Amino acid sequence: MSDLPEPWLRGPIPGVDPLVSAILYTFQQAREDLNRYAGPLTAAQIWARPHGFGSVGFHIRHIAGSTDRLFSYLQGRDLTSDQLGALKDEAIPNDQAGAALLAEMDQAFARAETVVRNLDPVILAEPRWVGRKRLPTTVVGLLTHIAEHIQRHVGQAISAAKLSTTLGVGA
Repeated sequence: MSDLPEPWLRGPIPGVDPLVSAILYTFQQAREDLNRYAGPLTAAQIWARPHGFGSVGFHIRHIAGSTDRLFSYLQGRDLTSDQLGALKDEAIPNDQAGAALLAEMDQAFARAETVVRNLDPVILAEPRWVGRKRLPTTVVGLLTHIAEHIQRHVGQAISAAKLSTTLGVGA
């Protein structure tokens, strides 16, 4: 366990408006939690589906992919065919262990962090849309959802990781 307090208790992020810093805290919290619980797992443990739950691998891929997709909407862009294809592949097991999947998630977070660090808080109330149905939201609505969605899947990944190790899957 880290001696550091959770990211949101480490003080303001230099150069980032406090109104948008919450998403950066979310990214860091997810990195730390998933490195702790998923980093040491074998590929078999990463892709196990204990009691039928989603695998750790699925949740990590989904965090990365959904962050990427939702940031496209935040920037007012449609999803690409690559993004849609990746969505279909999120639950398909492969031989990746924790480190490789966490690196993919970290890359998605790094791209999103660049956007956040350049975000002018003046646009937080600007309208945005999501999905093929173009459901209405705002910039701050998307940022809020991204943060809560990441944390939901982090919790599910941690639960799956604990179950996989407790049940002795792929040890």
